[in-house]
Amino acid sequence: MDLREHWEKLYLTNPPEKLGWYKPHLETSLKWIRELNLGECANIIDIGGGASTLVDDLLKNGYRSITVVDLSKKALKLAKERLGEKAESVVWLNEDITSFSLAASHYDLWHDRAVFHFLTAPEQRQKYRNNLLKALRLGGHLIIAAFAPEAPPKCSGLPVERYNADKLEWTLGPEFELKRHDKELHVTPGGVEQMYVYCYLQRTA
Repeated sequence: MDLREHWEKLYLTNPPEKLGWYKPHLETSLKWIRELNLGECANIIDIGGGASTLVDDLLKNGYRSITVVDLSKKALKLAKERLGEKAESVVWLNEDITSFSLAASHYDLWHDRAVFHFLTAPEQRQKYRNNLLKALRLGGHLIIAAFAPEAPPKCSGLPVERYNADKLEWTLGPEFELKRHDKELHVTPGGVEQMYVYCYLQRTA
């Protein structure tokens, strides 16, 4: 299956608020980011940000250096249209995080809600990890949310890999230390319950 085509079709045939992962605001992500006290000029990257409102909320909170990556051109277009002139201050990348290369040691914070769990093949996870290790500076922060063990085995028609906090830390590798984790129940617009595990890790090596 062509994943780019899959996500593009979903965004072309559904308004964002009807898609399974939609939340009006990513409250947990924003709360954890604010508690890091990064400073307004911190380089933040949102993997799979798509049409998410996290970028809106980050801009409202004063963050000035934000990059959003997504496979879907339509999703990014929706976010840009929503932000209007503010979109010009954001870097938008219509890319696959497993097949393109980010700038070395550039980011202070890497955020990912609901991308990593779609990488069900070991080689996909390794390519993601390679990019993460290249792009996130030593001492940098990683906030990642993925399906927990009790979540459904599929999302948006695709199989997912489910994680608890320990498994996620182990999969991401010894360069990362788990600092905080929690669970969050997400109910889709269609009423399906999806339990997420949220983890904050710091790069230590």
